[in-house]
Amino acid sequence: MFRAWSDLSGPVRVVDQGDLRLLVAGADTLSAVPLSGDWKRIEREYWGRALDLAAIHPSPAALFVGTGGGTQALLLAARTRPRSVTMVERDPVIIRVAQRYFGLGRLHRAEFLCGDIEQVLPWLESAGRRFDFIMEDAVYAHAAEYALPITLRLAELLAAGGVFVANRHARHHARETEVALRRSFAHVTSRRVRPDGENVLICATREDRPRAGSA
Repeated sequence: MFRAWSDLSGPVRVVDQGDLRLLVAGADTLSAVPLSGDWKRIEREYWGRALDLAAIHPSPAALFVGTGGGTQALLLAARTRPRSVTMVERDPVIIRVAQRYFGLGRLHRAEFLCGDIEQVLPWLESAGRRFDFIMEDAVYAHAAEYALPITLRLAELLAAGGVFVANRHARHHARETEVALRRSFAHVTSRRVRPDGENVLICATREDRPRAGSA
């Protein structure tokens, strides 16, 4: 139902298949949302599984890195009452499509930061931003020497009681990510989304005292 070209992502398409609206960039499906509002099917995929890993604040300040069409942000809003939602996406074409065709423009207190995460991170750190939930889905299959430092810096943006989840490819430093997070967090778990699949979700929870500057 929609096609565009992005210099960063290549061909970008919005495709309706039955009850699902899909955001496809190149050959990859970045996001899916139900046209009927019934999230049951989406909840069985990694977008929903990531929100099931730990108890999330009932009114969270949330950060999504690698937003795509915003499936997880919308699903979080269907489950909780976010007091703020910050979305980092490097491709401005993807942001425009997500706002127009996937409903992100209607999210309350939504903030869109366009740029690579290594460009956005210093600003979040210097501003003292803290989040109750962070989903990192931007360095899924990058080299470990690039991905691990970003993961650890993002995890430091958690507020007390916060939940950090990283989506990793089973063959691309999923184990290394889990080990690295265990050095800073007492509670770290990992779960393969499907027994025969490649998505591994790694969850770390912070239980120390509150830090100043909560988002």
